[in-house]
Amino acid sequence: MRITLTALTDPEETSTGRRLGWLASGPDGRPVGSAFLRLFTKEGQRHLAELDVQVHPAERRRGAGSLLVEAAVSAARQDGRRTVLSQAEAGSSGAGFLIATGFRAVLALTYTRLPLADVDLAALTAVAEEPHAGYRLAAWEGMVPDEFADTFVASRRAMDDMPMGAVDYGTVVWDLDRVRAAASAIAARGDVLHTVAAIDRSDGSIAGFTELVVPGSGTGDAQHYGTAVLPEHRGRGLARRMKAASIVQARERHPRLGGLLTDTADNNPYMRRVNDELGYLPTHTAHEYQLDL
Repeated sequence: MRITLTALTDPEETSTGRRLGWLASGPDGRPVGSAFLRLFTKEGQRHLAELDVQVHPAERRRGAGSLLVEAAVSAARQDGRRTVLSQAEAGSSGAGFLIATGFRAVLALTYTRLPLADVDLAALTAVAEEPHAGYRLAAWEGMVPDEFADTFVASRRAMDDMPMGAVDYGTVVWDLDRVRAAASAIAARGDVLHTVAAIDRSDGSIAGFTELVVPGSGTGDAQHYGTAVLPEHRGRGLARRMKAASIVQARERHPRLGGLLTDTADNNPYMRRVNDELGYLPTHTAHEYQLDL
């Protein structure tokens, strides 16, 4: 079957990257698949691109997917990238396709969901309010308050040693502009960003944080964006306390929410244990695949 590729114009450009796109069409002009390539533009990740390829099930094994990957990889090379990442669910046809086109699995991720109707609010509240002489919890919605801005930016380095397997993800460099841009992007699409932070009582600095993005409708499932504790504050149960507080707030402020979603690297047993203890249930496993250019 003759496949025609059409480059797409994507107006979406964020503070962290830009996208290229292609549409694959059959001989009759009917779309059969698409590919989008995100080119990261922030310092520390300019070597990186992320690929999403989709082909209609009825049109697979006819060459469209391979042509889309070739176009995207060629564009990544021309832009000076050295790494292309993509993701597929374990055991899926997409996983087999990525391996056949030269990608290799570099990280396993377990996806989980917490059904909010089943949570024990009293038990979670007790976890969140466990007394600790060294720390207190603070929470806010949307943009970080000015009083916490500097130490919140500094606390983002807690993500630097997050287990990432063999993924060449680079270094995410955070500054206040990036923090504000991320919060603004969430607000612009109508969603709500909730943050819970652990505050070091000795100096008022942020020792860790957890972020949850709730759909603007207040229905469906919310998505955890990240939970991290600075190395010097680990081993004190802060992640468990912060996440419990985040769950309680979500349940109380958004009573129509169905659940909370998160994903955790299989080589991060500590966070997996926290999620298990709080009642998150596995839904599926996926792998990050990497192509070295």
